[in-house]
Amino acid sequence: MREINFLTFNTHSWLENNDQQQVEVLAQKILKEDISIIALQEVNQKITSKEIQVDHYFQLNNEQQSVHEDNFAYCVVNRLRDLGTNYYWSWAFNHIGYDKYHEGVAILSKTPFQAEVIKISLEDDPADYHTRKALLGKSESLCFLSGHFSWWSQSSGFAYEWRKVEGRLWDQKLPLIIMGDFNNPANQRDQGRDLVLASQLNLQDSFEVATEKIGEGTIPGGIDGWEKNAQSLRIDYIFLAQEFLVEKYQIVFDNISDLQISDHYGVLIKTSLK
Repeated sequence: MREINFLTFNTHSWLENNDQQQVEVLAQKILKEDISIIALQEVNQKITSKEIQVDHYFQLNNEQQSVHEDNFAYCVVNRLRDLGTNYYWSWAFNHIGYDKYHEGVAILSKTPFQAEVIKISLEDDPADYHTRKALLGKSESLCFLSGHFSWWSQSSGFAYEWRKVEGRLWDQKLPLIIMGDFNNPANQRDQGRDLVLASQLNLQDSFEVATEKIGEGTIPGGIDGWEKNAQSLRIDYIFLAQEFLVEKYQIVFDNISDLQISDHYGVLIKTSLK
């Protein structure tokens, strides 16, 4: 069976105390765990920073925004290259964050892929933080998505966004992996997580099916968007097709397995295809 490792991580990039430490810790983890595909959220670049010319490792998408020199995913890819490994990557712009960033989602992959941006939100104004776009990647053997979804709402929030994802992927033939910040806690029944698991996409929750589990929650308490929260919650997920066996689910960047470098923890899974 073929082994494949996945990581999803809301980076909260350039908003932590030690910016460069974020890049270094993440790059070292990717190398150490030999991660095949990485989904990143809150991948920021300053609106005012300098645009760059990307090379052939960047996978252009259908709504390509210019990439800047401080794009967080670009910085991670460059550090990985310095350490001797090249990753293919793509980045999709979602909306303006904190009044000074182009905020988006990214995918890094050890192999080339086709990149596609999917508009999933009802809103379409980059000045409105409700505007959300997911980044879809398709390689020769896998289909994978990085998304940063809205909080639960039946009409215009998560439920609407999930229906858009479903509509794009319902006839997908390749094994599917959907990763990201879902902003829907696992303990809230009949909401986001349950909607995903009831989907015609026939997905499984990697935490629930993992043979080995190390940690669970992906935020420790109150963070941006969850200011009133006082408990650990699992709001970041890796959902994947039934063809996958999940050998290990582990929370990373939590000050236990690794240094905490974001307001979210990361989710690392080790899998094999049946």
